[in-house]
Amino acid sequence: MKQVVQNYKSGELAVLDVPVPGCKPGGVLVRSAFSLISTGTELMKVSEAGMSMLGKARSRPDQVAKVMQSVATNGVPATYRKVMGKLDSYTPLGYSLCGVVEQVGAGIDDVKVGDLVACAGNEHALHAELNWVPKNLYTPVPDGLAPRHAAFGTVGSIALQGVRQGESRLGEVALVIGLGLIGQLVVQLLTASGVRVVGVDPDPVRCELAERLGAAACGDPESSAVEASVAELTGGHGVDQVYLAAGGGSNQPVELAARLCRDRGRVVDIGKCRLDLPWNAYYEKELDVRFSRSYGPGRYDPEYELEGRDYPIGYVRWTERRNLACFLDLVARGGVDVEPLISHVADFDDAVETYRSLKEGDLKAVAVLFRYPGQGVEAQAPAVAVPSVNVRPSPVRAARTPVRLAFVGAGNYATSMLLPHLAQRDGVELSTVVTTTALSATNAQRKFGFAGATTDLDSVLGDKSVDAVFVVTRHSSHAELTRKALLAGKAVFVEKPLALSEDELAGVLAAVEESGNDRLQVGFNRRFAPLLREAGTRFGARTGPASLRYLVNAGRLDHGSWYLQQGTEGSRFAGEGGHFIDTASWLLGADPVSVYAITTPGNEDLQILLRYPDGSTATVSYVTTGSPGFPKETLDMVADGKVLRLDDFVRASVYGSKRWVSSRLPKARDKGQNAELAAFVKAVRTGGPMPVPLESLVATTAATLAVQASLAGGAPVTLARTR
Repeated sequence: MKQVVQNYKSGELAVLDVPVPGCKPGGVLVRSAFSLISTGTELMKVSEAGMSMLGKARSRPDQVAKVMQSVATNGVPATYRKVMGKLDSYTPLGYSLCGVVEQVGAGIDDVKVGDLVACAGNEHALHAELNWVPKNLYTPVPDGLAPRHAAFGTVGSIALQGVRQGESRLGEVALVIGLGLIGQLVVQLLTASGVRVVGVDPDPVRCELAERLGAAACGDPESSAVEASVAELTGGHGVDQVYLAAGGGSNQPVELAARLCRDRGRVVDIGKCRLDLPWNAYYEKELDVRFSRSYGPGRYDPEYELEGRDYPIGYVRWTERRNLACFLDLVARGGVDVEPLISHVADFDDAVETYRSLKEGDLKAVAVLFRYPGQGVEAQAPAVAVPSVNVRPSPVRAARTPVRLAFVGAGNYATSMLLPHLAQRDGVELSTVVTTTALSATNAQRKFGFAGATTDLDSVLGDKSVDAVFVVTRHSSHAELTRKALLAGKAVFVEKPLALSEDELAGVLAAVEESGNDRLQVGFNRRFAPLLREAGTRFGARTGPASLRYLVNAGRLDHGSWYLQQGTEGSRFAGEGGHFIDTASWLLGADPVSVYAITTPGNEDLQILLRYPDGSTATVSYVTTGSPGFPKETLDMVADGKVLRLDDFVRASVYGSKRWVSSRLPKARDKGQNAELAAFVKAVRTGGPMPVPLESLVATTAATLAVQASLAGGAPVTLARTR
């Protein structure tokens, strides 16, 4: 098998062929799927190995002290031979991975061959194809958690143990100094605990990331903004806890901790930074300085780690293994999101080059994963199902006017993009608006002329005079509200997304089959945009495959936007990405058969490649780091010697044997909402086909879900049609 090793004397890094470890009693043999590079601890070891002997001695005074003790005991020659022999040996790297159990040792009954486990330990969870891992250093991965996310288990446990040492309490304010991998996880764990967090790091990209993941404010340690934020959040008293997650030789972190901590506050050291405590500052505030020992109780205890002797839960609630399981559970339930921390996924065979890029600064990363051959790709990136729709539609009502509509939700999109069109449309009656707060329903009723306003959804679904229900709520509720409305026999218009998971999508289709009601439309309005439709007509029919490029200059969201609540509302792309996939599929005249997605290191920029049955491809570039002055959406399609160009729904052109360009005069940007609503109302009024076939809505939703599956598995995902 192959393993990453380093010679501490020469600094050489290599991927060596080494023997497969034996499967000893009390543990399991694990084949790695993903292992995580600790960009703090491991890079420090790699950097130290490249130093001169004097530099090594200066960086590790603890080891120098051991050498001097050996000299006093054994003499210089024996000590020299011992030290040189140890330095001139290959040592392993790595301590956090996820893999599949390949063999079970005697005495193990909690996992079996084929189970997915997360593993810890700098002697057992190495960057190697196979590792033997003792019982207390692995834990089963919760169902549904992606292997690449489970590979964060060890570093997550380190962060979790640090937070436990801080004894955080609901409503407190904490300062996290150092926003690297551990610091980012500490920010999320504290936020999940109801603690408001201020972050400190000289890197503005890491500060921005921490704010996206829940920090109230972040800034440079030299900036007065950090002190101002602490003063505002604490009423001038100072933070309750400080977490030192920084590295390096500067004493600035402990000095900043003393300055910004309240009287009798707690300072927890998690990282490895200089700790020359300014005596007066710490004494006068009587600060409680605590150390967090790695993954938790059991660390460095050979009876616990190697012999599998657990500590009784009544005496030690959170051990290494229980911390590991707890962190994975938090990630699986959405309490912690590790996906934004992944800057790069490298093939295991490229390990040496990856370390070189990290060391030299060519690759700037928070977290980097190694992906192993045969794991985390074909085996760990399963196809996303595109369920077939097996339904015998129930008879629709006879055509009649007016069409009576009810709205569930009256937020910004509903009141700015949908209701103004419907309120002015002949043959439409706005029946009832339903919101969770009485005042918002009353405001919508007053502004748009609804006949009634209520907070009782069931009363609307039970009203036989209501023909159609619009679901315009937050993303997490779309699937369930759609399901209820379909079962009540209503035509449904649901804003994107239709569903945030395969289970939610299956639930909607189960309601269609149970009720025989397939009268469903999702708000994919761009295919109805007049300018795009005219350009498509000018382009004409295709005879060969097409290449389509769609650039979405999405921009950054304001801090606090509910779109950032990924644990409950899904990712930002999951919420609106269906728009762009649907538009591409409509232009190409088919549904995609595979999806491959990658993310740009350090931000949310996505590159998504869609493949279609005839060989056509569509690339969706969804970026948040562009200039707000550049158009939001630009699209190009190339095929058969022709090019179609769309500039943000205000100008279009087609290049072929003849050139067509839309009017150069400024016009209102029309993304198709009015035409889409007209088509939906007509279908409800006449009983005719819905504007978009249900099969297409399902395929677009499945493709959108496949983006996250591809990111998690690091490979293309097949869209598998089910029967």
